[in-house]
Amino acid sequence: MLKKLKRKVRTLLKKRRKPSPPPPPPPLETPIMPEPPPPQIQPLRPFLFPQIQSTVLPDPSLFFSPALLSTPLPTNSFFQNFTLKNGDQPEYIHPYLIKSSLSSLSLSYPSRFFTSAFIYQVFNPDLTIYASENSHPDAQKTHIISSSSDLSVTLDFPSSNLRFFLVRGSPFLTCSVSDSTAISISTIHAILSFSSNTALTKYTVKLNNDQTWLIYTSSPISLSQSLSLITSNGFSGIIRIAALPDSDPRHEAILDRFSSCYPVSGDAVFTKPFFLEYKWEKKGWGDLLMLAHPFHLRLLDSDDSKVTVLEDFKYKSIDGELVGVVGDSWGLKPAPVPVNWHSIRGIKEESYVEIISALSADVEALNSTKVTTNSSYFYGKLIARAARLALIAEEVDFFEVIPKIRKFLKDTIEPWLDGTFSGNGFMYDAKWGGIVTKQGALDSGADFGFGLYNDHHYHLGYFLYAISVLAKIDPVWGRKYRPQAYSLMADFMNLGRRSNSNYTRLRCFDLYKLHSWAGGLTEFADGRNQESTSEAVNGYYSAALMGLAYGDTHLVAIGSMLAALEIQAAQTWWHVREKDNMYEEVFTRENKVVGVLWANKRDSGLWFAPPEWRECRLGIQALPISPITEVLFSDVVFVRDLVKWTFPALQREGVGEGWKGFVYALEGIYDKEGALEKTRNLNGFDDGNSLTNLLWWIHSRGDEEVEVFEGGRKHGWFVHYCH
Repeated sequence: MLKKLKRKVRTLLKKRRKPSPPPPPPPLETPIMPEPPPPQIQPLRPFLFPQIQSTVLPDPSLFFSPALLSTPLPTNSFFQNFTLKNGDQPEYIHPYLIKSSLSSLSLSYPSRFFTSAFIYQVFNPDLTIYASENSHPDAQKTHIISSSSDLSVTLDFPSSNLRFFLVRGSPFLTCSVSDSTAISISTIHAILSFSSNTALTKYTVKLNNDQTWLIYTSSPISLSQSLSLITSNGFSGIIRIAALPDSDPRHEAILDRFSSCYPVSGDAVFTKPFFLEYKWEKKGWGDLLMLAHPFHLRLLDSDDSKVTVLEDFKYKSIDGELVGVVGDSWGLKPAPVPVNWHSIRGIKEESYVEIISALSADVEALNSTKVTTNSSYFYGKLIARAARLALIAEEVDFFEVIPKIRKFLKDTIEPWLDGTFSGNGFMYDAKWGGIVTKQGALDSGADFGFGLYNDHHYHLGYFLYAISVLAKIDPVWGRKYRPQAYSLMADFMNLGRRSNSNYTRLRCFDLYKLHSWAGGLTEFADGRNQESTSEAVNGYYSAALMGLAYGDTHLVAIGSMLAALEIQAAQTWWHVREKDNMYEEVFTRENKVVGVLWANKRDSGLWFAPPEWRECRLGIQALPISPITEVLFSDVVFVRDLVKWTFPALQREGVGEGWKGFVYALEGIYDKEGALEKTRNLNGFDDGNSLTNLLWWIHSRGDEEVEVFEGGRKHGWFVHYCH
């Protein structure tokens, strides 16, 4: 049977002439993105899916100020725990764990616990700050979020005249005290020594856990101390508290020098392609001292003379050493990534026959298999899988199958966009401001928690991929459904800050960590989390492809930049290299990839599998296989180590064929023939993958080794692409 099909394919290749490419779509009536680009990606005519009243979402009015409730609210933010249930679970705001409870705020410079299976930072309330007496006894006893930005959140305590400016990367906790309020600072440790300067504007507190804390005030304050409590009389002004990172007197002098300048908020601004600028609003006087994590340090613009890196001034962190940087703004330049519809390297024509044989069978199966899922996640994978077949058909010049794929995509995508899909569909939630599903709005467990804003960049990324491909091969259809397509994209890609926006700003992407979070409106002791970096990459890559399909250069630029940051963050924190010093040796020795990465934890296990299922750990960091995968796994040395580490797990009884496919795909990066042989013997594939896609991937690997530059910006893909 296969021989007959191959002969038919060869005949078609000989007889067929490559058709002319389709004409470009006619220009839109108005420009998509004028220059300079506006601060928000949105449709020309905003589209909202029908509204639904969710029965599972928490009430945001408990913790957000009334002024913020009329705007879309963050659902995957670094301070999300402050908005859920009692608002009293800690959040990691580098370099401190911070916990708000009733009318107090606790500060922890965390210690670290680790085994071969996980790493986490231990919260202890090293210092707890509160008003000695409630100044407003009838006021709300919990905090209120009065403002937030990309890099900060402001907590007000209405009952006690305290306002905390929690700015990420500040070595100081900054508190504004009004109305001559008496302040207390307690600790769970014993205070060994307590002293002040002659001006009574700096106090040094040494605890019996080997920590030293410095307290700075904007005006003199009289503090008294007992065994584990510090108290004051009435005070108005600014209090700043910092842990001294070690006993080096030079570091105390640095904190002294920069104690008078404090940030109250911080924004991340997309000023030009592949360039991100941090800008802080500051008060006080002098220069601003902040802390950069290792990824920041690699991205800092070397030509930027406005910042000074204090290389020896460091705080410990689960994300690597945090290093002091002086400057009111930073410029960050990630390495560019190529955004292509097709493989970066191309495919040799002698490989077409095998790919076309598989392609013919996979396309025929599209129309013979009834779609049974109504899950937004699995449905998205299904249509994205079909869209891959269309692009592969273009690449191997087998255009005859594209009409069948186009029909399948139209038949499966349109019901989700026009509201006719039975059993599920996209809806709009006005309470928090975003897209949910019919199922998710009524059942918190449906669609993997999509109704609680879990995994939006995963699910919608697959939809965007399929929609982009269909808009590419059928521009008339693309123009018809452009408003719905842009609404799906804006749910997690919106850059706007305007109060009349329908969606929050960059729902999933963390502009300090520079990667996404997947866990939505669920309280977790370890903060936000993300499992699948590759599906996050796919979301932003698919948005960039949508920009290509619609001629939207600004969307291409933003999507490709976020994809680049997500890729390089994955390589920094999820990919565990033998020679790295990011994690402890016992963890590095046993793990090549992190399973679930939390704000405050690294876990070798997955949500759906134990740590020993290494094929799943590899696969969930690789799927879906597409051209951008080459960029994500550009380090051939690491890929070889990862596959070698995974192979023993494939001997376990019950290993899924779909997971094996991802292992063989990565093996194909360095052993093309070995991977082909194993792939040809597979008898099943992941629901977002196919034999066609695996053959396309392996045949598009080069025959030569890719040059690899470890520890820097240059990677094999970058060298190859530029050459």
